This record gives sequence, structure tokens and C-alpha cells, in this order.
Amino acid sequence: MTFLRYVTDKKYFLLVYALMMAFVSLIMLTGTGTNAASSNLLYVNAGCLVLAAGYIVTGYIYRKSYYEELRILSERHAQEDWYITALPEPQTNEQALYLKLLTQVYTEQAQGIAQLQEERKDHQDYILSWIHDVKVPIAGSRLIMENGAGKPAEVLIDKLEDELGKIDSYVEQALYYSRIDAFSQDYFITEVDLPAIAKDSVKKVAKLFIHKRIRPNLEEVTHSVSSDSKWLAYIVNQVVANALTYTGSGGTITFRSEESDAEKSLLIQDTGIGIPPEELGRVFDKGFTGSAGRTHHKSTGLGLYLAKQMALKLGHDLSITSAPGEGTTVTLHFPKVRRYNDLRG
Repeated sequence: MTFLRYVTDKKYFLLVYALMMAFVSLIMLTGTGTNAASSNLLYVNAGCLVLAAGYIVTGYIYRKSYYEELRILSERHAQEDWYITALPEPQTNEQALYLKLLTQVYTEQAQGIAQLQEERKDHQDYILSWIHDVKVPIAGSRLIMENGAGKPAEVLIDKLEDELGKIDSYVEQALYYSRIDAFSQDYFITEVDLPAIAKDSVKKVAKLFIHKRIRPNLEEVTHSVSSDSKWLAYIVNQVVANALTYTGSGGTITFRSEESDAEKSLLIQDTGIGIPPEELGRVFDKGFTGSAGRTHHKSTGLGLYLAKQMALKLGHDLSITSAPGEGTTVTLHFPKVRRYNDLRG
């Protein structure tokens, strides 16, 4: 900062000084004789001018180094953490407050950038994983067509439908994954019939139930809940798909609804392979497949994660209990007291 700029910044001080001296001069002229007043007026103005100039010059010398360091930093394109730490030490309380504010803004910005970078990386990883997964049924469809010579059309159509069903599942997952951050713009709370949701979920994958000879039990579902039918259906579909994946041939998947003073709940219980106790706390983590997922080579680690996130955004919750070899029970909780205006987007 130049001396002229520094003096310009002191314009209000100089204005007050000029008004003060004008007032003092006026009092001296009207209060004493003309000759004495002229001499006193000259001495007073000269002395005060010297003091004011000394104050301005001393202040400039004291703060010159501070402003020079700021100027140098402002001309550099610093993007590293040292940018804030390189700022000069504040010389006044005002400067200390500005430095504190700047540090807070910088820290929040750095955290926001880090979060965006992490989300971008997660998105890229998901896209790569999704492309790899969706290529499998596409390749399977091509093999079916290439090796379909001499086979009945009904058999080929049935197999192609299975592969198309897998592709449709992956596309639906990608669609909901991309829309979960904009949830607040895409939900409509109504009274939803749980038996209808359960029946539609079973109907959607009826072929898989038949193929694996797994029996669905829907007799104990009787309640209705306040929710968004589309998002709730997807949550239930994900839980059912997960249960089908890890339930062996001849097993059972039972749907049951319950009600207490605090909540209603939908329980989906399978007779599958179960989950080890040490993995139960991580089944809703993003990308977690567990030992069962690695063994079956069918898990992307996103189904239960998306179901949990959607449930929380709807004001519901998901919990899970399981034991190896005894099956798994996933419970969808519907608290009776909640404010839908506060649903998270």
C-alpha cells in the first residue's frame, strides 16, 4: 500500500481533524485580542498539524509491512492449505476478526470441496461398477441368441426375459441412485396399503420365486401406513431381491405387519444363509457386500444402502436381525408421530 492510499483511507480522521481545528480556531479568534489570537492560532494549528502528520506517518510505517504482505499474497494464485497460514499476524482487533472470519470461510469451503470430490469419486466408482454389471446380462443375451439354434422359441424368450429383467433392475437402481439427492422434489405422502405393496413386490419377481421354488407368505400383512408409494415400493423391492439372492431353493420369504403404540412396521423374513454377527452393523453401508456377497458374486453393495437412505428420507427406518444358517429379518419402521414438512431432501 502506498502512502497516498493510506492517507486516503484516513479521510474521515482528516475530516474530523479539520472540523475540530476550525472550531478551535473560531473560539480563539472570538475570545482574545486580534494580535494575540493570530499568534496563538498559528501556533495551535502548526502544533496540531505536526502531531496529526506524525500520527499518520507513524501509523503508515507500522502497518506498511502488514499491507505489503497482503499485497504479495493477493497477487499469487494460492490454492493450498498454507494460504491461510501465510497471512500476516493481525495488528488490531478489527484485523483479528477479519482473519478469523476468513479462516472460517476458507475452512468451510475446503470441507465443501473435499465432500464434493468424495461424492464425485463415489459417483464415478458407481458408474464404472454399473457399466461392468449391466454388461453381464447384455453379454448373456448375446450368447443366448448365438447358441439358440435348434432350441424352442419359448425357451429362448424365457431366458432373454431373465436377462432383460436384470438389465431393468440395474437401470432402475441407477435411476433411484441419481434421484436420491433430489428427494425433496419428488415425493408425495399418501395412505399406502402394505398388502398391495408386498403383493406387487412378489409379482415383480414371480419368475424367480418359481424358479427357486421359494414360497412367499403374505397372509400376515394387514396394515396401511403414511408414505410415498413409489419410493416405499422400491425399498421393499430391494429387500425382497436381497432375500431372494441369499435364500436357497425350497425356502420361504414371509411378510408380516405389526403395530405398537409408537409405530407400525413391516417385517420381511427369509430362511436364507443369514449374516455373520460381525457384519450386521455394516450391511447398510455404501458398497459393503460382506462375505455372502463375495461368495455369491451377485452383490453390488448398493441395494440395502439405497433402501436405508430412502427410508430415512421418508421419515421411516430400516433395521436388520440375522443369524448364520437361520435366515434374516429386515424390519421397515413407520413411526406414528413425525412431521413430513421436515423430510430430508
